[in-house]
Amino acid sequence: MKLERILPFARSLLQTAIKEGDIVVDATMGNGHDTLFLAKLVGETGKVFSFDIQDDALTNTTLRLEENQLSKRVYLHLKSHSELENTIPKQLHGSITGAIFNLGYLPGGKKEIVTKPDSTIAAIEQLLNVLSPEGIIVLVIYHGHEEGAFERDELLKYVSTIDQQRAHVLQYRFINQVNNPPFIIAIEKR
Repeated sequence: MKLERILPFARSLLQTAIKEGDIVVDATMGNGHDTLFLAKLVGETGKVFSFDIQDDALTNTTLRLEENQLSKRVYLHLKSHSELENTIPKQLHGSITGAIFNLGYLPGGKKEIVTKPDSTIAAIEQLLNVLSPEGIIVLVIYHGHEEGAFERDELLKYVSTIDQQRAHVLQYRFINQVNNPPFIIAIEKR
């Protein structure tokens, strides 16, 4: 297949925006796969700020980073991504080059704990305030469950209202696949 699948495309977008020494955000650390990916991209001089509300996510991500000797460049926060603007030091505002969200629930975790549109939209707004120009936010939307479908609908309404002078908004999805496959919304700050 020549078309990039969803997760590789998400990573391609991040690779275009992030270089060594950058400051980035994993808004939903989950099991730490994206945090690890970002830690490799930013190199020894960069910083990753990761957020999740579940202890299991923090534990799994910590182990993954320690296995790869990358803990020193990552700041893990057991709190909602809707608190990122107040958590990331003010002197770094305006210099964040990329962020990723994997929405839904923690794989292998409690399926009743899911991301919610209010906190996700608040986090996107905060990121638009602290991103550098041309910084990218990637949202991977898993909508194969009732709350995921609700979050999808609310996010699509919200992102369609972002002023085009503020950011470019892209939707990347396969439209002929069954079982509600995930899709991407990418937001590039202008």
